[in-house]
Amino acid sequence: MTFPKIEHLITQLKPETITAARKTLLQPLVAYIQSKVDRDQVVNLHFICTHNSRRSHLSQVWAQAMAHYFQLKQVFCYSGGTESTALFPMVAETLRKSGFQIAQLSEGKNPIYSIKYAANAHPIMGFSKRLEDDFNPKSDFAAIMTCDSANEACPFVPGSEARIPITYADPKAFDNTPQQAEKYQERSMQIATEMFYVFSQIGSNP
Repeated sequence: MTFPKIEHLITQLKPETITAARKTLLQPLVAYIQSKVDRDQVVNLHFICTHNSRRSHLSQVWAQAMAHYFQLKQVFCYSGGTESTALFPMVAETLRKSGFQIAQLSEGKNPIYSIKYAANAHPIMGFSKRLEDDFNPKSDFAAIMTCDSANEACPFVPGSEARIPITYADPKAFDNTPQQAEKYQERSMQIATEMFYVFSQIGSNP
């Protein structure tokens, strides 16, 4: 079962506030997941952003948590960038405030975080990596482009079965401002709401 604080937060989301334009953007992801579920195949989702530091991690974590919430067991979520930097600490803090259990497993310029959303689920290993990193799938995955620059820089993602642009505004714009925590939370909740919507549309395999 999803951790209680995350579960409560999920029940407070308002997918009805998602605009028709955003739902149109999300529909190819719904269709990709549904096609895999219908064939009883593994669903590999690879969220890609330029630096793999903010939006791609938030998307990866919330998508994995929503797959668990909706009891879709064969969904595996990944993230990568056109370059690697580090998971931005405010992302980890934002997820912690939402109920995720966060543990920093290593030090250095690109620390590794354990991110847990449920007691009996394997934790997500959060760290920055290039999209072709060995930690990420090499084939049979959907590449979800979460930022405009990665979307433009990667017209083709090797090994991907589908390339789906679902871009988000970068909360980095508010770093070192009084609005930083609020804006990271706002972006996290937008992503959570949209991932909730996506997975709520998936019908079980007959």
